[in-house]
Amino acid sequence: MGWPGIFVLGVMIGLAGWWLHPLRRASRARWWAALLAGVLGASVARVAGNVTGLFHDGDMLEWPVCTAVALFAVAVTVGLVSRPSIRR
Repeated sequence: MGWPGIFVLGVMIGLAGWWLHPLRRASRARWWAALLAGVLGASVARVAGNVTGLFHDGDMLEWPVCTAVALFAVAVTVGLVSRPSIRR
């Protein structure tokens, strides 16, 4: 897949995850934060998979693992940003 593929996958997952997240409308979550979380999640998954030997560059398992980790990162980021702050 290579790094350009990881970047494109992270961007697409970030934007789609932000757009489909149920708390997006009621929050101050910005699209660029979700995009950054998607790219970072996919990048971290690729590096971790290569370091641990789970998969190597271009393996079939690389796509679903990077997609799942990026989607999880976007969901957590948008969800945490959506939480109301407690003011006293």
